[in-house]
Amino acid sequence: MSTTSNPYRGYRFPPEIINQAVWLYHCFSLSLREVELILAARGIVVSYEAIREWSLRFGRTYAKTLKRRRPNPGEKWFLDEVFVRIRGKLHYLWRAVDQHGNVLDVLVQSRRSKNAAKRFFRKLLKGLCYVPRVIVTDKLGSYGAAKREILPSVEHRQSRYLNNRCEVSHQPTRRRERHMRRFKSVRHAQQFLATHAQIYNHFQLRRHRLSASEYRAARDRAFLTWRDATGVALAG
Repeated sequence: MSTTSNPYRGYRFPPEIINQAVWLYHCFSLSLREVELILAARGIVVSYEAIREWSLRFGRTYAKTLKRRRPNPGEKWFLDEVFVRIRGKLHYLWRAVDQHGNVLDVLVQSRRSKNAAKRFFRKLLKGLCYVPRVIVTDKLGSYGAAKREILPSVEHRQSRYLNNRCEVSHQPTRRRERHMRRFKSVRHAQQFLATHAQIYNHFQLRRHRLSASEYRAARDRAFLTWRDATGVALAG
């Protein structure tokens, strides 16, 4: 990780342990206490509150670096939104994936109106030098209204069933939500899910589509990219 100062300065534990804890927490459906237990089995005594702090402090940095290093998304985007309850109020988690199942971005909003869809489109397009060839959504009217203003030249397919790829990508979020006993605030949900999506997505190699040798090569590349992005290799 290219930085002029040492981001781990002042922490009692070495970077390798911090890196391992953040990786375990975001790559698997584990609670903070379960990560604490796994580290304890390796002789590392650290509290789950410290792991929470590491995840907040370093997880976002890792995720942003991985996002910058990822290849350009595919030309076909699938968009979907699901509801999440935060302090008893209904909110919506907007998510986009490409045709390869890679998560492009997420955004938590209180509405699913035309303006909410426009905000999500702008967030997706930020930093990109191209627009997708096709977007696939469900039949929510907000997508069509926003698309006509933001992406007028892009083909738009609306169907109840064509969007299954994006709907399936919500499943890891639901598992995390159960472990975390729901999100505490909109800001907390946005920060965590934006981090989790990038790290979790980076290590999901869709093994059923790869031969054994292709999977091993892809796995090695994933760990190499992680080491380059974080500046620390994962402990064996």
